[in-house]
Amino acid sequence: MAECEPAIVKVQPGKIYSWCTCGLSATQPFCDSAHRNIQDEPYRSIKVMFDKEEEVYFCQCKKTKTPPFCDDTHKSLK
Repeated sequence: MAECEPAIVKVQPGKIYSWCTCGLSATQPFCDSAHRNIQDEPYRSIKVMFDKEEEVYFCQCKKTKTPPFCDDTHKSLK
């Protein structure tokens, strides 16, 4: 788990965002390929693109059922 709160990001239209699924990235909530150092786990980033500029809540606990978006699962983990 990277953090127990979502990352609020102002996304830009047409830009691809790669969400970290392993929790090890130094650039949370986004992937920096740290998952490549984990030999036994098949982690891959989840790529998303948006049509308009808006604030998005990216999950950082990595337990969301709606990846890459926060669904408040972190509230039950505290």
